[in-house]
Amino acid sequence: MKELGFVVKLMMKEKKDIVYSILFGFLAGMTSVGLFASSGYLISKAALEVPLYALTVMIALLKLFGFTKALSRYAERYFSHRATFTILANLRVSIYEAIEPLAPGIFGRYRSGDLLSRIVGDVESLQNFFLRVFYPPVILVMVFLSTILFTMFYSVSVALILLVGLLLTGFVVPAYFALKQRKIEVTLRERRGELSTEVTEFLYGFRDLKIYQRLEDKERSLVHASTGYVSEEEREGIHSLFSHSTNILVSLLISWIILAVGAYSVGSGQLDGIYLAMLVMISLTVFENATPMAILPTHYEDSRRAAARLSSVIPEESIERDGPSFGGKLGGEAPSFHLKDVSFSFGGEERKALDGVDLELPAGSKTAIVGPSGSGKSTLLQLLLNFYSTDQGSIFVNDASIKDFDKESLWEHANVVLQENHFFYGTLRDNLMLVRDGLTDGEMESALDKVKLNHFSLEDTVLEKGENLSGGEKQRLAIARTLLKGSPLWMLDEPTSSVDALTEKEIFDHLYKVAGGDTLILICHRLIGLENMDQIVVMDQGKVIEAGSFDELMDKKGYFFEMKQIEKSVLF
Repeated sequence: MKELGFVVKLMMKEKKDIVYSILFGFLAGMTSVGLFASSGYLISKAALEVPLYALTVMIALLKLFGFTKALSRYAERYFSHRATFTILANLRVSIYEAIEPLAPGIFGRYRSGDLLSRIVGDVESLQNFFLRVFYPPVILVMVFLSTILFTMFYSVSVALILLVGLLLTGFVVPAYFALKQRKIEVTLRERRGELSTEVTEFLYGFRDLKIYQRLEDKERSLVHASTGYVSEEEREGIHSLFSHSTNILVSLLISWIILAVGAYSVGSGQLDGIYLAMLVMISLTVFENATPMAILPTHYEDSRRAAARLSSVIPEESIERDGPSFGGKLGGEAPSFHLKDVSFSFGGEERKALDGVDLELPAGSKTAIVGPSGSGKSTLLQLLLNFYSTDQGSIFVNDASIKDFDKESLWEHANVVLQENHFFYGTLRDNLMLVRDGLTDGEMESALDKVKLNHFSLEDTVLEKGENLSGGEKQRLAIARTLLKGSPLWMLDEPTSSVDALTEKEIFDHLYKVAGGDTLILICHRLIGLENMDQIVVMDQGKVIEAGSFDELMDKKGYFFEMKQIEKSVLF
């Protein structure tokens, strides 16, 4: 039950509907018992050929029970389902609020298909927690105890048998099947996660699979994952039906035992025969409230596993938080950065992406970070954007620790171009309007003109992920968005790697002019045009091996000088 703690806390926010659900559920259960008890008594009484007026009260009581049962059952369903939908809505919002700050680092720990399975399928599974797990035992105990107290006035032995029936159908049988269900649920959820992952990778990688003629292999893996999931679903269904059948069998056996004990009591003179039918009808009716307990193990294990999988993605305290904690904020001025002995490795990897990095980026400075592929340049930029937390060392923004810094404030005041930029299905206007509301067509057209995309119109269609754009067009569209944003911090990761040299020079000339007194951090492989940089940082294997101005590094004739000479020999 520990895994479900955060679900219970969210559920208790709907106290009013929960109380109403339990109240009307108890009333529906008791009126149902009263209705059948009165029916049994009325049948026995009518068999004695008593005057009709003697039965009038019982007939009126039956009608009252029937009317009350229908009304209370409707109210119970109304309030319980309203509570369920509200709880589910609160849960979705809480999970989203908790998972949002973890992006994009969370994708390094979980495959996208598995993550999708957790935040959609597992959250959906928890909708059954209140209706199928938390709620039925409460009603069962309340109705059974009230019924047992009532039957004690007529037969203590029957009351004890009902108590045994309560323990068997309400606790012993469900507990037994819950233990067996746990093993099935573990496998089922693993199979569902595998299937979701296989489907996601199949769709995303379809083109590459076709190119390399590996489509059939991937299809076999997908079919295998699908078959495994269907097989486990069948096992769960059979187990659930068997649990339900066993519970019904036990309840019917209890009713037969009550009939036999009641008949014996009547024969021995311990019970008036007129009450025998009433007690049997009570036993048949009261066990209707035990029926939901038959499927409780399935839903309990489903909810427990779902909550455990969600908790493994998100710390519990994150789920319960009321809002983000704010530290330092970035205003309209250019920020400074200071990295002190920073080390970082991605989850599950022993290799350090960054190892003992010390770096000073003054406010308003222009810094280029260069180095071979895999040297840690992009990782360093993502740490500065607070996408990940350092394993060791500290990062300071304007002398405030980045851990205490408000991420939203940092992102709000940063112009960012990453190696992979997302574009939404729609028009060019839609994708540019992401920057801020109130942009005019003139401003957007001017930005497109500055990045040499003036051959496009604002109404031109952009497909999902910009599939109809070339690599260079995507990069230039991303730069156009940063120009429209106009914030004092520029973080550019290979922004023109797919752009021709002439267009690249024109774009950078304009960027340097616009950046003015802003802080600019540029990651690049090409070393052309770095003469105007205040600082060039050379990285290799996660470490800073050189840092200085262009002239200082060239005079030093170290790693940067060698890279520059190789570039000259290749290009000229």
